[in-house]
Amino acid sequence: MDTVLLTRWKQREAWINKELEEAETGVHDCCDHVITLFFDMQIAYCAGAWISVIVMSVSVIDAHLRDVEAMNAKIGTAKLLNDYYKGEDINWLRKLRNSYVHFEDNKSVFGMNAHFEKQEELEKNATKAMEMTIKALFQNPGW
Repeated sequence: MDTVLLTRWKQREAWINKELEEAETGVHDCCDHVITLFFDMQIAYCAGAWISVIVMSVSVIDAHLRDVEAMNAKIGTAKLLNDYYKGEDINWLRKLRNSYVHFEDNKSVFGMNAHFEKQEELEKNATKAMEMTIKALFQNPGW
C-alpha cells in the first residue's frame, strides 16, 4: 500500500476509534454477527469504499436492533428502525441505502464515474452513516 493510502487509512481508523471511545459508556450488548458486520464496515470506511459503508450501515443497525432491542426477526426494517433507533435521520439513511441498492430505470443515482465525480458527497454521507451506526450500537447500555 502506498504511503498516501496508508496515511488516509490510519487517519480514518483513528477517527473511528475516537468515535467508538466517545460513544462507549457502560456495558453494551452486541452479538458476534453484528460485530463482524461492523468490523467489515470499518474496513470499507478506512478503504474509502463509501457506497459499501452506506449499504453496510443499515444492515449493521438492523441486525443490532433486531438482536438487542426488538428481539424480533420478523419485523420489517422500516418499522424496526422507526421504532427502535434513537436518533435523527434514520429514514434518510434507509432511503439513501435503498437508492444505492435498488436500481430503477431512468432513476439511477450512479453514472459511469459516480465514485470519482461524487467523492466528497459520498464520503460525507458515509461518515454520517458511520456516526449513526456507532450511535445505534451504544444507544442503550446492556445489563
